[in-house]
Amino acid sequence: MRTVHSLKELRSILRSYRQQGKTIGLVPTMGNLHEGHISLVRKAVESADIVVTSIFVNPMQFGAGEDLDKYPRTLNEDQEKLAAAGNTLVFAPSADEIYPEGLARQTKVVVPEVSEGHCGASRPGHFEGVATVVTMLFNMVQPDVAVFGEKDFQQLAVIRKLVRDLMIPVQVVGAPTIREDDGLAKSSRNGYLSEDERARAPAVYQTLCATAEQLRQGRNDFRTLEQEACNALTGAGLRPDYFNIVNSQTLKPASNNDRELTLLVAAFLGTTRLIDNLSVNR
Repeated sequence: MRTVHSLKELRSILRSYRQQGKTIGLVPTMGNLHEGHISLVRKAVESADIVVTSIFVNPMQFGAGEDLDKYPRTLNEDQEKLAAAGNTLVFAPSADEIYPEGLARQTKVVVPEVSEGHCGASRPGHFEGVATVVTMLFNMVQPDVAVFGEKDFQQLAVIRKLVRDLMIPVQVVGAPTIREDDGLAKSSRNGYLSEDERARAPAVYQTLCATAEQLRQGRNDFRTLEQEACNALTGAGLRPDYFNIVNSQTLKPASNNDRELTLLVAAFLGTTRLIDNLSVNR
């Protein structure tokens, strides 16, 4: 496995693979890799001859007061995990390599509708940053397939619309959420939790499961269910940001005619913001 830091070197290596007729997979990450990330790499290994994992803590997707400066940078440990998973190439550029003229002068990509609400409402500009850097990575790597985690459900919807609208020739694959034994979705931010907060954190998934069961039993008073879920989270010691029941395709508030639903949740434990989701077919 090789690690490169410049676009010039990346393109040179990938050009050689393409000349050999190799297919290329991409797994975009911000590093500090856990088993959830590695599952994306393994899925990419199944789908492509060559797998590129990018490690870039993207400043454009962090808002004011968020954890850009303290976000863990663990390149050496990440490289070991990626090599063991069968990754071929690590692309770990600097911010200057990606944004040579600075963020203020950078062309940005906006994906309407699916970027709105949910995390888009709580983190203004976040999905603009995601959409911009993913578009750039698609142009830099030119992958045949790209793998993203379903834990970031709204992000995955944004990327799928981005690819569809801009007619980018890449197959976007969603990979299932990887969970701890107690149901907590694996996340780099779990490392910020104190011992007490970590003990409370499984309430996020428990609340998703309880609400999903209510839906399966035929309840369709969605707004009441959302409020009950928020109350349950509060009772468990979390501070809900949102709990929304939506149409799985549009991410709009669910209606009685919808059969494919997704429950989206974000909640704070201390200063740590956890997100999760669960899909339900009625």
